[in-house]
Amino acid sequence: MEILIKILIGLVAFLHFYFLYLEMFAWTTRGPKVFKSIPATQFATTKAMAGNQGLYNGFLAAGLVWALLITDPVWQRNVSLFFLTCVAIAGVYGAATVSKRIFFIQAMPALAAIGLLVVL
Repeated sequence: MEILIKILIGLVAFLHFYFLYLEMFAWTTRGPKVFKSIPATQFATTKAMAGNQGLYNGFLAAGLVWALLITDPVWQRNVSLFFLTCVAIAGVYGAATVSKRIFFIQAMPALAAIGLLVVL
């Protein structure tokens, strides 16, 4: 069970590092292919905003990686729960305000990891 939790946390961290890359470095090149509902003409004008968003995603990913490196089990659980909860809240908010897909891509993996951490 512990290995599954770490795999889920690692998956959520990986996704957020990908979001960082996409939003900070590939917004105008890869962004239009990923976010098809946004008119292509808006990517250049929203580049700074997307970069800021990517930075926040990077902080979430870094926090989750940090949680995986903590050796004290109590602190590891607490730090993991904190960052996973931040991700889940952001995912629920994104699903409510932008696209329901965000729930499944961002919030659901975090909620699954939270569920396993709470049960364990």
